[in-house]
Amino acid sequence: MSLGLLLLIGLGTLIFWLYRLNKEYYVLAFFAQRVRTKDGRPLESIAPIAEGRTIFGNSFDLYGRNDAEVFTDLRAKIKKIGRSYIEYAMGRAKFCIIDAENFDNILNDQNMISKGLGYQFLHPFLRTGLLTSTGQKWHSRRKMLTPTFHFNILSQFAEIFKTESFKFVKQFEGKDEVSISLSELIPRFTLNSICETAMGIKLDNMAAKGDRYRENFSMIEKRFISRISNPIYWNDTIYRLFGASKDKQFLEEVHGFSSAIIAKRRKLLAEEIKEKKNDQEAIDDIYINKKQRFAMLDTLIFAEKDGLIDHVGICEEVDTLMFEGFDTTSIGLIFGLMNMSLYQDKQELCYQEISEHIADDFSNLDLNQLSKLKYLECFIKETMRLFPSVPIMSRMAVKETELPNGLILPPGAVTMLHIYGLHRNPKYWSSPEEFQPERFLPENSKDRHTYAFMPFSAGQRNCIGQKYAMLEMKTLLIVVLKKFKVLPLIDPKDLVFQTGITLRCKNNIKVKLVKRV
Repeated sequence: MSLGLLLLIGLGTLIFWLYRLNKEYYVLAFFAQRVRTKDGRPLESIAPIAEGRTIFGNSFDLYGRNDAEVFTDLRAKIKKIGRSYIEYAMGRAKFCIIDAENFDNILNDQNMISKGLGYQFLHPFLRTGLLTSTGQKWHSRRKMLTPTFHFNILSQFAEIFKTESFKFVKQFEGKDEVSISLSELIPRFTLNSICETAMGIKLDNMAAKGDRYRENFSMIEKRFISRISNPIYWNDTIYRLFGASKDKQFLEEVHGFSSAIIAKRRKLLAEEIKEKKNDQEAIDDIYINKKQRFAMLDTLIFAEKDGLIDHVGICEEVDTLMFEGFDTTSIGLIFGLMNMSLYQDKQELCYQEISEHIADDFSNLDLNQLSKLKYLECFIKETMRLFPSVPIMSRMAVKETELPNGLILPPGAVTMLHIYGLHRNPKYWSSPEEFQPERFLPENSKDRHTYAFMPFSAGQRNCIGQKYAMLEMKTLLIVVLKKFKVLPLIDPKDLVFQTGITLRCKNNIKVKLVKRV
């Protein structure tokens, strides 16, 4: 038998084997194991398969795209398909979800507690803190940190938010009107707030370091997007060899800032404990002394003394809390104040409600009075619906997982939870592109699916700081609206959104503040 014939037979056998294998694996998508259905129904009857840009499935759909193009492409795909869909990329199946029913299924499935592939790209920055960890480590850290968001602790934080809000408006004292950049000023406000509340450290004499932290965080985010859009860099080894060196400087800066915060708080806490001992004050239970402002960082330091966490673990959680505490809340406030400027009638309703319940000297601005501001809460919720701080989340199946809709996800499959798409899904929201705070009034939302609105996620991995975030946003909006009328300086049609770790906008969002008389 000739060599040519043997090669031909071998090639034919290989093609036949790949053809058979392709029924269970998407061979050209680098052997991604296929999603199948429980009862053998066609997969497309439950979730269509998105068409890829190349013969390699969806592996290179984002290749070469910048952060704005990545955002635009994802939105266009969701609009075109109109329902949750399947993708195959770089050896993995992806179930991309925009409906509340599947959000409910995924976020409450014990097999889907692990975060998706993209979160692994954050490990150099956040390591494995509360956001990115899984399993027993996540459970123990969550249990450790949950009490730090207790009602009594939030009451103490409310005073800090008031003080920081007063400092924010004091910048414009003596001016009848002023144009400001929300994109510049709001992140500084939220970083100051998270450091004083969560970390117990005032940034008054560390302002320059805080600004550098935010600048370097922005660069880390750009590196994150460049890695997501280049599937070659999804492999950790390849990225360490050819891409990671560019991250080093930025990581050193942000980790250096958080380390300085930890060191400063350790010193202050030691001094406070020494003073308490001198006064024979109880320190066994750090929750007893309600007069003492309680910082989340203190919990970690006390836990370290009990052997429940080490210094590296403290750094992980501080980096995570710093990022989540300043960045996500700033997005809500930037778009909240932008919407105040754009919708004058809605702003007036908020102002009238605030005037009714909050004294001009803010002496009664506390949790009890805040709970009475129902329309303001609707306004904030509608802002978060249209502009969710985290537009996409992901979860990974640790083993074969059967969903209630009949899909069977293979091990390692990723679910992409498109919050931005869910919040604009006409199945749950009439005129979804319009700004209508009234849709969150009880009579208008009682029949809406609970999982149609997911700005803080849900299930056991929901956002630990959602009450904290709402309290901070309400407080600043109240103080600003009491002092100023907010006027527009931007046309929302000109907004260019970008994909990032959180929702990004290319525009410098500005408003004009006019002093109320």
